[in-house]
Amino acid sequence: MATQLGEAKSSTELVISWEALPADFHLEDEPVENTGQPLLAGALRESLEISGFIQPQMLIASNFGLCATINGQFIAKAPDWVYVRSVNQVLGERKSYTPNLDGEIPAIVMEFLSDTEGGEYSFKRTYPPGKWFFYEQILQVPIYIIFDPNGGLLEFYQLENRRYELKQPDENGRHWIDSMGLFLGTWQGTKEARTGYWLRWWDEGGNLLLWAVEQIEQERQQKERLIAYLQSQGIDPNNLP
Repeated sequence: MATQLGEAKSSTELVISWEALPADFHLEDEPVENTGQPLLAGALRESLEISGFIQPQMLIASNFGLCATINGQFIAKAPDWVYVRSVNQVLGERKSYTPNLDGEIPAIVMEFLSDTEGGEYSFKRTYPPGKWFFYEQILQVPIYIIFDPNGGLLEFYQLENRRYELKQPDENGRHWIDSMGLFLGTWQGTKEARTGYWLRWWDEGGNLLLWAVEQIEQERQQKERLIAYLQSQGIDPNNLP
């Protein structure tokens, strides 16, 4: 399956095809840029799992190869977090994902900034293309998010007329994502010994999707309030019928 990129900044035409990962292709196994990135990605998935959002046909992954073939040259980019709403085949393990061949185009890709330049803003067109160019012009991912965990800046780009446009958050500092039916925003606090800024999900009603530790704490507080109420009514919680 091949397509041509009609509106290009260069006179060189790009022919894009969607082919399976070649058996002899070596995916780069680069180390994670810092220990915070896996925590950020894991926290995003955790609250979705607990809330029951994740369905079998979805693909949610981090540092995972997204593939395309451009002018006969195979390209793989590994965003820090990716969400695909529906895949063609549910597999226990995947080495990579090729849009159109394996399922839908990713609805969201995210990159977490670090002290090391990672090409998140690169519009480099020549081989190998930059991440921005790859997500915007090749894959045409509807939403591209760049997050700075140190400063807490969330840049939310939406694809409009084949170009990413920066979108401003709502009055609560959040962005509505139609394809997920959720809001995305930033939150400051501590999880797994990391204190700083995090990306969090909120439902349509503005309720924060909780992490496991938060849910446990919420249940503990509810239990304590119930015990206090029973005791105020002269009822021993330990001797309920």
